[in-house]
Amino acid sequence: MIELSVNVDKVATLRQSRGGVEPDPVVAAMICEQAGADGITVHLRQDRRHIQDRDVELLAKTIKTGLNLEMAAVDEMVEIALRIRPRQCTLVPERRGELTTEDGVDVIAEEESLARVVKTLRSQGIRVSIFSRLDEAQIKAAREVGADRIELFTGPYAKASTEEDQDREFQRLLDAARLARSLGLGINAGHDLDARNLPRVATIPNLREVSIGHSLISRAVFVGLERAVQELLAILRG
Repeated sequence: MIELSVNVDKVATLRQSRGGVEPDPVVAAMICEQAGADGITVHLRQDRRHIQDRDVELLAKTIKTGLNLEMAAVDEMVEIALRIRPRQCTLVPERRGELTTEDGVDVIAEEESLARVVKTLRSQGIRVSIFSRLDEAQIKAAREVGADRIELFTGPYAKASTEEDQDREFQRLLDAARLARSLGLGINAGHDLDARNLPRVATIPNLREVSIGHSLISRAVFVGLERAVQELLAILRG
């Protein structure tokens, strides 16, 4: 069964745009769980653009499924992760000023520091996933630094405008998944996934978890969080 982890960052973005307390991403996470979500994802950025420390602390204490903490592989975030003990930490790149994550981690360039972070997190029972570029060398490097899983970067597939481009990008996802599986890595997927492209992504062999945020929250504006979650679950369970 492929699990759905709902990213509630966009709820925090709306709250931060007014500097108040509503809408609360912690309440949103509870509604998503009640609707059947298998987990909750948040990205605690170093610039604190949306999710705040208070959100992470409360989510760790209140959600009943599992928390996936997206984070840069820096000491500040490692300390927070060790304190709150999420089910999973997904290591992601961060670039100041980016609208959203633009690519996977360059594991090769950061191999030494990533190995240290992964070892520290795993020593405390935290599963570690790396938001991965799709080329072979990067996936092998993710295995070398000790990651439990990789998260396939589905952005290029989701944004492909022609059928030919979609097929090419989907084949890249398949090849990456097969390699990861052969190396003993678990497979997650995320970025720009929605009800239109999710059915095909859900056919990737051995896929364990998808993280979906922007499209789900956008859909929820019109139909509510509960229905938005259940629509995606129907695709994954179907």
